[in-house]
Amino acid sequence: MKYYLIVGEASGDLHASNLMRALKELDKEADFRFFGGDLMSEVGGTRVKHYKELAYMGFIPVLLHLRTIFKNMDICKADIVQWNPDVVILVDYPGFNLKVAEYIKKHTSIPVYYYISPKIWAWKEYRIKNIKRDVDELFSILPFEVPFFKGHQYPIHYVGNPCVDAVDNFRKEQQESLEDYVQDNGLEDKPIIALLAGSRKQEIKDNLPIMLEAAKDFVGRYQLVLAGAPSMDVASYQKYLREDVPVKIVFGQTYRLLQQADAALVTSGTATLETALFRVPQVVCYYVAMGKLISFLRRPILKVKSSEKFKKLVLILTELS
Repeated sequence: MKYYLIVGEASGDLHASNLMRALKELDKEADFRFFGGDLMSEVGGTRVKHYKELAYMGFIPVLLHLRTIFKNMDICKADIVQWNPDVVILVDYPGFNLKVAEYIKKHTSIPVYYYISPKIWAWKEYRIKNIKRDVDELFSILPFEVPFFKGHQYPIHYVGNPCVDAVDNFRKEQQESLEDYVQDNGLEDKPIIALLAGSRKQEIKDNLPIMLEAAKDFVGRYQLVLAGAPSMDVASYQKYLREDVPVKIVFGQTYRLLQQADAALVTSGTATLETALFRVPQVVCYYVAMGKLISFLRRPILKVKSSEKFKKLVLILTELS
């Protein structure tokens, strides 16, 4: 079969690459074409665009890059129609993917599957109309989403959380000591505070300086180690570093770092769950442009009720860890 996959960030690249490996075990003739990243490319197939060209988050960055976003969306739609796959698999990234799903459903007969469902239980619940209309099958990684979508008369599939499997497999296979990790990376003999500043340029620009400011009082007693995102290079981080806050950057070893960290500063996203699964105390942060305005508007927009849904989410994360 021919599979067309679309992801928009590093975590999606990871989860989609694992999905592709599983599909190859079941379908020896699997042919992949995708908007994705390096991990998906390692599995095989044809990459049309790297997710780095799609990775815009937040109101202002999206607004400033609307032309690029729409151009990439048009390229994606036309490429799907031209290649005519047996199925389109969308992975998270709802702002982009739901628009693609709408187009594919309207102009083709290609089935649309959605892996890692949009978090409409948190906000933009109105998207359920688009999902019911344009998505043939939806696969969730959070168990409480099953009754949520059932309440909207839209049955979905709970398939487990890939982060749980990934962390569990890593901890079983990797028994590295702190001494070995420090020696391998040329670190100091001090406790580690891990910095996970995000996988997008805008996230790094907005969050890393704030993280360094927050961590500066711990310099001396601790060493700061920054987990480099797979789509970035050293230069992407160096312009935000400070001489008075020494930081060591390591690439391709986020799990190794979290396994040894005493604490972490983490940009909100998949990394927060991964850090929790390693049982590392963390401070979760995310810079929002026009923060005071967003804070004022959050009540009519954000739909999570702390008294019920938030407690359920905390309970689930506790069980997963």
